[in-house]
Amino acid sequence: MTDAPAPAARPRRLDVRDLHAWYGESHVVHGATFHVDRGEIVTLLGRNGAGKTTTMRALAGVVRTRKGSAHLDGHDLLATPPHRVARTGLGYVPEERGIFASLSVAENLLLPPVVRPGGVSLAEIHALFPNLKGRDRTQGTRLSGGEQQMLAIARVLRTGADFILLDEPTEGLAPVIVEEIAHALGALKARGLTILLVEQNIRFALAAADRHYVVEQGRVVDEFDNTTLRTDRARIDAYLGV
Repeated sequence: MTDAPAPAARPRRLDVRDLHAWYGESHVVHGATFHVDRGEIVTLLGRNGAGKTTTMRALAGVVRTRKGSAHLDGHDLLATPPHRVARTGLGYVPEERGIFASLSVAENLLLPPVVRPGGVSLAEIHALFPNLKGRDRTQGTRLSGGEQQMLAIARVLRTGADFILLDEPTEGLAPVIVEEIAHALGALKARGLTILLVEQNIRFALAAADRHYVVEQGRVVDEFDNTTLRTDRARIDAYLGV
């Protein structure tokens, strides 16, 4: 009997090496190194102030970098002007969501241009986030916090982005909404999208993601798969101060 062949490795989409980033003169990210493979959902875990959000903003071109490398599908993100980052396939959903108060749900959703083929259609968005269906004329900021999070994700999906950065998508949301967002991320993964998210909710991370990196003082200091995260909670709790 011959051994079954090992499963083929997934192609690597994002490769970050020795990334350093600053806010003004404040050095926040100190050599972060990690990767995300095609079709994965990966989390950055860590205490507040560890540098997780700054790492995402550096990838999106929002904060200044001086050292290191970050490549998405071979594109040099650090050398790409911020206004062209979306054309690489990267979409960023910030923690604050960025819903425009003066615009309706439909206007918020349709505001960003479609920059790549393969964007999620309005019908698919309504299937993914049923709470948004029939709310086109509602002022964007009159939605609940969870619905605003859905709108922020949907807005990026329309552009054709297929590598999504999600910053604290479950912060302050009711458990039922957290479950809906986890289900939506699973559907996006099944569609072939790749997702990197910053998260504090370990239960959500287990439900939604494949792998997990721990960030401390702007560095990646450990990596977990879901099995380890379930069976060695003391290890992750020590990092998070639980």
